[in-house]
Amino acid sequence: MLSFHELALDGKEPVYMQIAGYIKRQIVLGNVSSGERLPSRREIAAQLNINPNTVQKAFKMMEDEGYVHTSGNQGSVIFADASMLARLEEELTQGLVLSFISSAKEMNLSFKKIIDLVSEHWEVE
Repeated sequence: MLSFHELALDGKEPVYMQIAGYIKRQIVLGNVSSGERLPSRREIAAQLNINPNTVQKAFKMMEDEGYVHTSGNQGSVIFADASMLARLEEELTQGLVLSFISSAKEMNLSFKKIIDLVSEHWEVE
């Protein structure tokens, strides 16, 4: 079962969005798979030392977006078919790229400089 102990919350975005983003990343990375049960809302709240209502808000968002399904007293499970996985991967990738571009523009870096740096470091990592 997915653990939330390694999720380091920050003040940059709402906590419920950080929880949802964490689960999206775990799906894309293959650390959780479709059908896998999630801890209860109370368990997650305890692991993160936050209000259970915040976790409930995250679950509502994830259910609305379709990658978490909740069935009565059966709990919540991951739903990630090929289409959902592709959508989550695209969303996360776009977020990374847009954040990077925004930071690069703040530093007044040229497009050529960015391409050169990416090319230089791509194979290193």
